[in-house]
Amino acid sequence: MKADKTGNIVTGITQASGRRHHITIVSETFPPEINGVANTLRYLCLGLMRRGHRVTVVRPRQSHESKSEFHAAVEHLFSREHVVTGLPLPGYGELRFGVCRPGYLAALWSRSRPDAVYVATQGPLGVAAVSAARSAGIPVTSGFHTNFHAYSRYYGAGFLEKLLCGYGRWFHNRTALTLVPTRKIAETTADMGIHPTCVWSRGVDCNRFSPHKRDMALRQQWGLRPNDRAVLYVGRLAPEKNLQMAVSCFERIRGLHPNARFILVGDGPMRKRLAERHPDYVLPGTRRGEDLARHYASGDIFLFPSKTDTFGNVVTEAMASGLAVVAFDDAAASEHIRHEDNGMKASLPDDEGFVDHALRLADQPTLMNRIRAQARLDALELDWAAQIDQFEHLILNQPPRNHFNAIKQQGIPLL
Repeated sequence: MKADKTGNIVTGITQASGRRHHITIVSETFPPEINGVANTLRYLCLGLMRRGHRVTVVRPRQSHESKSEFHAAVEHLFSREHVVTGLPLPGYGELRFGVCRPGYLAALWSRSRPDAVYVATQGPLGVAAVSAARSAGIPVTSGFHTNFHAYSRYYGAGFLEKLLCGYGRWFHNRTALTLVPTRKIAETTADMGIHPTCVWSRGVDCNRFSPHKRDMALRQQWGLRPNDRAVLYVGRLAPEKNLQMAVSCFERIRGLHPNARFILVGDGPMRKRLAERHPDYVLPGTRRGEDLARHYASGDIFLFPSKTDTFGNVVTEAMASGLAVVAFDDAAASEHIRHEDNGMKASLPDDEGFVDHALRLADQPTLMNRIRAQARLDALELDWAAQIDQFEHLILNQPPRNHFNAIKQQGIPLL
């Protein structure tokens, strides 16, 4: 394990030792909730379980649940689940955060000690988990899954951004290592003073998400004829997703292609307003599993206008489904999209460039279809198994934190 000059850990994927371990995942959100963190944890836990590891999940209780411990697992995502008190997130009631004393987790882990703890979220439950793991001498790794400090400006609380940034630095620097999804986020966290970090990316399920699931009957329901354009968005309908940019972009497309349709799959605080202002938009709500895959594959152009996502699993899901993605050069797009080859991307400040790229795809079906085919081919290379290998290696082979600090101080170059 080596570090670059910013203190970011650089590692290749190594073969797991073959020993079965007890790994605890702590998160404020978990399947069947639908968001990027929960989606990533679903594939992570599924992969760890298939390798024979014992996986324990600690998460907040949802509104319909009572505080208890569960031993059965939907989809075989865990060996055991501990559910703690959950409260609604202010301003975002459909999401909840966990409340738990560190002593509760310490007692739990004294009875069944994990080999490693991975804390996926920065809320009160995450703080308790980091404190309990540190006091027990259990290796603890954190994940930088969400740009909460950047979200504040979309909810009229931009004045809190520096405070939230400081909180994130304090939280992550109490763990031995922070996993980030892209190289750009590694740069962002370095600027925030978070160290050490390592890039741990994401895979995509190309069996579930496939162009073969295109459904002409569904396209007809959307009001499309065979050669009409289906412009798709999948994700939370919320201000931090920069949805107004997507709306403006689609309206420009429709100005030239009146039969185009905009399909926004998902739910969130902006859904009601979108439905009232744009009654012709298709808003099918949250979709799961094969139904979601069918919606993806039935689209043509995929808009991902977000400038706050740390990764954006929907980008690689759209690529796997054979869509032409338009995104900003950030998050998953910065890692996986090559402009005009397997997608289109604009620089972060270039809103007009984003629109122009979408218009080119709508105007040039040959370009669009070539990009769609290449996107699918490239997605086939994004294997979850390789990501599980790397995750195992990172959380189970941590040198002491003072070793990380020594590496950072020495400024060891990237190899």
